[in-house]
This record gives sequence, structure tokens and C-alpha cells, in this order.
Amino acid sequence: MSRIAFFRRHIEQYFILSSLILLIIFFGIISNNFLTLTTFTTILNQLPSLIVVTIGMTLVLIVADIDLSVGSVLGLSAAVVGVTSVGFGLPLPFACLLGLVAGTICGLINGFISTYFSLPSFIVTLGMLEMARGASYMTTNSQTIFIGPDIQVISLPMRHFGISPALIISLLIVIFAYFLLERTVFGRTIVALGTNSKAATLSGIDVKKFRLLVLASSGALAGLGGLFNAAYLGAADPNAGTGLELSAIAAAVIGGTSLMGGRGSIIGALAGVLIIAILQNGLAQIGVAEPTKRLVTGAVIIIAVLIDRLKSRKNAFN
Repeated sequence: MSRIAFFRRHIEQYFILSSLILLIIFFGIISNNFLTLTTFTTILNQLPSLIVVTIGMTLVLIVADIDLSVGSVLGLSAAVVGVTSVGFGLPLPFACLLGLVAGTICGLINGFISTYFSLPSFIVTLGMLEMARGASYMTTNSQTIFIGPDIQVISLPMRHFGISPALIISLLIVIFAYFLLERTVFGRTIVALGTNSKAATLSGIDVKKFRLLVLASSGALAGLGGLFNAAYLGAADPNAGTGLELSAIAAAVIGGTSLMGGRGSIIGALAGVLIIAILQNGLAQIGVAEPTKRLVTGAVIIIAVLIDRLKSRKNAFN
């Protein structure tokens, strides 16, 4: 591949990373305290839950599905960790494993019903959004469960590095997902599936199996996000993850993933998470009110979707 062809293939990622750098420079200029190590480590240590959920969402969007349940599944998984460790007295590692299992089961249910009953994932995961949130309220009796400092070890910055084990784990998952998507048959298959599912079926791909695996992985990553959230708070909050599905979709789309399926980038998704985090924290540092922050963030999301739609139309005519 020539250098020009390589550049054209990666020009979108260069644009996203450039936007992230320009955003950091902008807030660094207008805020005296933004360009500090404390600011960046604080931002990064808040992100593990959103990172892993966004990776799962990116894979789901690539196969032309959507998972609206990730926020509620995150809350349910955190609730399972809290109830089993505090209410039932189970060892914390086992309780964390059960939280991951709960998230994975929700993903499997989403995948099974969507694929084997030929229902739109939008409808199925919307139903799971309500079911998982209701289950988290029932599990915790609608009360926050204090777990204690033992679980917070996962989210506390390490003494010599300033970043948490949760952040390291989430970045390792980013690396794994990148190689899974870019370097394996599985990655090429889900891109083909999202591009044209009928052609994928005719070529012998088991479409149902791959869609099931992708939606199950989204549930599992939401479960891991629930564990990270419980570790960050030191407690299981039944309202945890409310609205997180919107942030995950936004980060994926900002990072170059198409809502129409068939195109997505793991590194771009990570950049999208960072763009949202930098934007929200930068606006907070310069004293922008919460309603204005939400307005600006929403405008950025709409712009990203418009760009994606224009790009899809251009590709359709080419």
C-alpha cells in the first residue's frame, strides 16, 4: 500500500485525533488549570466504565444493530455485586464475577431474541433497558448499597502511576478489541455482516451466530462497566448508568462508527470518549452551567451524525 493510499484510508482517524488535540489546546488556553497532570489523571480515571461500554457499542453498531440497554445493564450488574457481597456475604471476587455474569446474560437475551425471532435490536434492547433497570431497583430495594473500600482498590490511582487498575484494564480491552476487529476473521466478518447482511448470508456466514456474539459481548462489557462503576463509587447505585447508552453511541459515532453499520474504529471510539470527556470537563472548568454543557455536547453529537450521514450518501453514489 502506498503512502497516499494509507493516508486516505486513515484520514478520518487523523481528523478525529486532530480534533481531540485542538480541543485540549483550546481549553488549555482559556483555562489556567486545565493543562495539568491532575486534571488529566482525574479525567482518565473517571472513564473506564464509558470506555468498555463504548467498545461494546461500537461492535454492535458495526453489525448494524444497536444496544439501548447498556446503561441499565451496567446498573443491574453493579446491583448484583452489591447485594451478593453485602447482602449475602459472598466473597467480593465471586460477587464481581456474578455481576459480570448478569451483564453477559442480559446481552445473550438481547442477542437471542433479536436474531432467532427476527426482531429489531432497537425494540429488544429498549425492552431490556426497562427490565434491567427495574431488576436493579428490585435487587437493591431502590437503595444505594455501600460496599466498602475493598472494591475501591480497582478504581483508586496507583501511587507511582496516577492511574487506576480499572483504566489499565479498559485500555487493554481497547487493544484487544482493536486487534479483534482489524486483524482477525471475526472482525472482517462482522464488518461484512454490517455492510450487507444478505450478501454475508449468501457467502455462508452464520449471521445469527455473529450477531448473538456481538450483542452478548456488549452485555458482558456493560457488566464490566458496572463493576468499574461500583468500584469508583464504593457502592452499588441502582441508578448507575442512567443515560450512558447515549454517551456510548455518541462517542462511537464521533469516533467514526457508522449508525448504518459496516464501518467503525476502536481507536476512533476511544478518541470519541476522550473528546466527550475533555469537552464536558473543559466546559466545567471555565464555569459553563450544566444546561449549556448539555446543549454544546448535544450539538457536537448532531454534527457527528450529520457528517456520518453525508459520508454514507457520498459512498452510496460512488
